[in-house]
Amino acid sequence: MDILPSFTPPSGPSANTPIVLSVAGSDSGGGAGIQADIKAISATGSYACTVITALTAQNTCGVSAVLPVATDFIRAQFDAVFSDIAVDVVKIGMLGDAATIHAVADALREYPVKQIVLDPVMVATSGDILLKKEAIASLISELLPLATVITPNIPEALALLNRDLTQSIDTELQSLALCRDLLALGCQSVLVKGGHQNGPQSCDYWLDKTDQQVFSSHRIDSKNTHGTGCTLSSAIASYLAQGYSLTAAIESAKNYITQAIHHGKTLKVGRGNGPVQHFFTQVTHD
Repeated sequence: MDILPSFTPPSGPSANTPIVLSVAGSDSGGGAGIQADIKAISATGSYACTVITALTAQNTCGVSAVLPVATDFIRAQFDAVFSDIAVDVVKIGMLGDAATIHAVADALREYPVKQIVLDPVMVATSGDILLKKEAIASLISELLPLATVITPNIPEALALLNRDLTQSIDTELQSLALCRDLLALGCQSVLVKGGHQNGPQSCDYWLDKTDQQVFSSHRIDSKNTHGTGCTLSSAIASYLAQGYSLTAAIESAKNYITQAIHHGKTLKVGRGNGPVQHFFTQVTHD
């Protein structure tokens, strides 16, 4: 039997509506990207608005085509949102290429926000490459310095450090060392996700310049894990927008994604890696 963390759903809107802007690609299959972000932000009690950076032809089996959004239209979306809506936190997901990264960084320097959660989306659950290799340097130089926290999985962390993606990172010591190396790239803090590791516990490793913490939960056996990274980073952004400290936001988001994976085990969506159940608090059956 799965051992699940407690999850308390939002009790209602606060006096000031917490607002998260998701900057990411669209997933036509609905399990990841902008679609997962909107679901996770809404389910955890905040309001979601978006800047779409790319369109993907995608389902639970993989990505068959990617159409980048023109950079002038990316900027037009930023201008439209920030001219009217008081954004608290920005969550960044799929960017695709260096031109998109530059456009997003320019906009965020003009429209500063309290906090930025950067999920360096490089590889889909299916194994499809979502960030061109030559764009990684731009991501490091232009966006990492703006990020409150980056949330790579282990292959993404290794890619950011230009290391062999098959390198074994199995222990807490190795994981925290990876965090320290990423921190040296210029972000404020790092959360390395341990979903690619083995064992009964799923551990995520957080580090900033003065502190470190391990967030652990029971590992859920499920093939429906499409969009877990998007969902976790969006939930972190949502809780930050509501005034949680960073570590409290990470802990709450970790609890949320664990429950979403558990309740998504029985979803029958597609033939591949299905989505998690974002709205498990509203589902009466398991």
